[in-house]
Amino acid sequence: MADALHIGPEVTDALASGNPVVALESTIFSELGLPEPANRECFRRVQAAVRAEGAVPALCGVLEGAAVVGANFAQAERLFGGSVKIGARDLGPAAAAGLKVGVTTVSATVTLPAAAGIEVFATGGIGGVHRGAGLSGDVSTDLEALARHRVVVVSSGVKAFLDVPLTFERLETLGVTVLGWRTDRFPAFYVRDGGPQLSSTVRDGQEVAAAFRAAALGHPAGILVANPIPADAELDRDAVADAVADAEAAARREGVSGGDITPAVLAALVESTGGAVVPANIALAESNAAVAAGIATALAQHPGAGQGAVP
Repeated sequence: MADALHIGPEVTDALASGNPVVALESTIFSELGLPEPANRECFRRVQAAVRAEGAVPALCGVLEGAAVVGANFAQAERLFGGSVKIGARDLGPAAAAGLKVGVTTVSATVTLPAAAGIEVFATGGIGGVHRGAGLSGDVSTDLEALARHRVVVVSSGVKAFLDVPLTFERLETLGVTVLGWRTDRFPAFYVRDGGPQLSSTVRDGQEVAAAFRAAALGHPAGILVANPIPADAELDRDAVADAVADAEAAARREGVSGGDITPAVLAALVESTGGAVVPANIALAESNAAVAAGIATALAQHPGAGQGAVP
C-alpha cells in the first residue's frame, strides 16, 4: 500500500502534528466537474476556505498509478485536466495499469482519506439512487463507501438529478448517520430543501465531533453532514426541475449510462440554465469546505477515535 499511496509533505506534517486536514476530491475541479476557468476559481476558493479555518487542504487524485493525498501545485494542474474518473473500485486497477491521470470521485475520496488517517472530507454533493433505479439498478458506490469508512463527509446533500427520497432511505438502510448542518431538511444540491426530514441537527463543529467520537462505539460507518447551499446562491426549484428533466432526456437520447451520467447531466445543466449552475456549484463547494474545516479543527482538539464522546 505504501507504494500505491503517496501523502503530500504538508499533509504528512499536519497529521503527525495532530493538526486538522480536510480531504478534497478532484473530479469537481476537473473538466468533468466545472468548465474552465470556473474549476480553478472553485479550487482557489475551496482551498482558501479550508485554510481560513486553520486546516490543511488535501486534494486527492491518481497520478502515474499512485493515489495522491495532498497534491502539490504541479500535481493539481495535472488533475485539473483529468478526464478519467476513479471510483473506489478503480483504485487498484489504476495502480496496476500505471494510470497517468485519474480524478477521484466521492467513493474514492472517502476511501483514500480513511487509508491516510484523515477524518474529514468536503465535496459538493454525493451520488445516490438514480431515478428509475428499480429497473436499471443504478445506485452510486458513494453510498457504500460512506457506510464502509469512518470519515465525516460534508456535502450539500445529493445531486439534484437523483431520486432524493430513495437515496435518503438507502443511507438509513446502510447505517450512515446524517446530520443536518443548522437545518432539519435534507438538501438537494442547488435546492436547500430536498424533501426528507432530518432527525438530527448540529450547530457547530464541536457537535459533529462529539457525534463522530461517540459513534466509534462499535459502529463502522461514517457521518454525512448535510449543509444546504447558501441561501443567496440557491436556484429556483422549478427551474432546476425543468433543467434536470431536459438534461436527463438528452442523456437518454445519447445512450449515456452508468458513471458517465453525472458529467453528461451536469454539462447539460450548465447549458440549459445559461450557466447559472456554475456559481451555485462554487458557492456550495466553498461553504462545504469551510464547514468541513471547522469540523476537522474540532476533531483535532479531541483526537483519537474510540475515546467516547467529546466532553
